Amino acid sequence: MSEKKVSYPVSIIGELTEPPGRGWWLIKWLLALPHYIILWFLWIAFFVVTVIAFFAILFTAKYPKALFDFNVGVMRWSWRVGFYSYQALGTDKYPPFTLKAGGYPADLEVVYPERLSRGLVLVKWWLLAIPQYIVVVLFQGGWGSSNSAGLVPILAIFAGVALLFTGRYPEDIFKVVVGMNRWT
Repeated sequence: MSEKKVSYPVSIIGELTEPPGRGWWLIKWLLALPHYIILWFLWIAFFVVTVIAFFAILFTAKYPKALFDFNVGVMRWSWRVGFYSYQALGTDKYPPFTLKAGGYPADLEVVYPERLSRGLVLVKWWLLAIPQYIVVVLFQGGWGSSNSAGLVPILAIFAGVALLFTGRYPEDIFKVVVGMNRWT
């Protein structure tokens, strides 16, 4: 099974590796801990880089390429870890510790914008994005509470339970989970 969607400007790839291990998903949280720790620091840096990029776009209408590549790399790494763990449980292949693209069943690409609107940078990240944020919270969980799970991790766990008993990852659940992650 493969779910590949190429759209502008973001492309998210998730290829289900067959056959996934029946009970392997039960300990992936532990195996992913080193990634979670590193990603915690990378997301702090992502926030700082985003603030710097905000002002660069505001004054120059350009997103500095190095900052853009770093932020896309952090999102790519997060998607790979999520695909391996409880955002999809799509592969048993351990994710690489890299911001670079390629060589893994899950990948993320974002087309570099040559020019951005200086005026929209003031409103699109908060005002125009509010409906998107609401959908993301429903899909991924949140609302400021660490104990609320979204649809994506719940469906991934259902798929893991089905995998445990049948040896198969339900194709329809995989498509929905990757689709929700793509939206996010």
